[in-house]
Amino acid sequence: MDRKLALEIVRITEAGAIASSAWIGRGDKHGADEAATSAMRKMLDSVPIKGTVVIGEGEMDEAPMLYIGEQVGSGFGPAVDLAVDPLEGTESVANGSNHGMSVIAIAERGSLLHAPDMYMKKLAVGAALAGKLSLDDPIDLTLNKAARILNKPLAELTVMILNRSRHQDIIEVLRNHGVRIRLLEHGDVSGAMVTAIPEQGVDMYIGSGGAPEGVLAAAGLRCLGGELQGRLWVTSDEERRRCEWMGISNPDQLLCMEDMVGTGDVIFAATGITDSDLLRGVRVLPGERIESHSVMMRAKTGTIRYLQSVHMMPRHLKQALG
Repeated sequence: MDRKLALEIVRITEAGAIASSAWIGRGDKHGADEAATSAMRKMLDSVPIKGTVVIGEGEMDEAPMLYIGEQVGSGFGPAVDLAVDPLEGTESVANGSNHGMSVIAIAERGSLLHAPDMYMKKLAVGAALAGKLSLDDPIDLTLNKAARILNKPLAELTVMILNRSRHQDIIEVLRNHGVRIRLLEHGDVSGAMVTAIPEQGVDMYIGSGGAPEGVLAAAGLRCLGGELQGRLWVTSDEERRRCEWMGISNPDQLLCMEDMVGTGDVIFAATGITDSDLLRGVRVLPGERIESHSVMMRAKTGTIRYLQSVHMMPRHLKQALG
């Protein structure tokens, strides 16, 4: 993949973020998601790739665009897999709260896991802990291993986890060990990725979240030098059949980085819609302009670029803002 693709890819997430920003706080998560999806799909037509959506808005009969298996791009250029989440944090944007962003990852054809829309148990860490912990270990053992490797007491270890009722047993264990907990209301992708950004001060991300979001986070962590381990949380025969239909012969296996994002090059981009630990959200500026904040990363080079851009306000946004 050509390095110039990184800038092309970030234009896609910028389009999705700006389009959905008109829906911030309006209580309509479906409208916000449709706006982001439509804008991203339109922008993809101009990108010089032969792309296949492997993680998107659902199957063909569930989504009119960016559906799994859809062919996107100009039809010229490298053959790639795409994982897209036009609106990561739909509730966040609908409620006007933090952790909404548009996300995309591309990798060489056949690299990205075709993750079904179900829960995945996850353990995400930064470079210092990558390859040194296991999702299969009990949580108390994982905490003690991490503290020893990082040479810090448990009381200085920081763990991020989604604030969900299904995580109450894990949260109780964390509190019994005296570690610092950062409860996350929304934003499964950015929550996992901040473990690989030292200034954020998060040592681990644990718990369960969406499997497609797990693959996107793994793509970002691959570029950042971190690691995500996962295991699909199969709760029914229907989910098991869905895994098999998507080419996952053993849904219970421990998924490592190479299982989710392969061993080749990966390009990851995200643009903030509302503020998060990773990115600032879309801002309306004087003079009918819009400011966006994005990150674009490439695994092959390890390059991380933050891009602050100012755009002329699109017509639809002018109308939405009155």
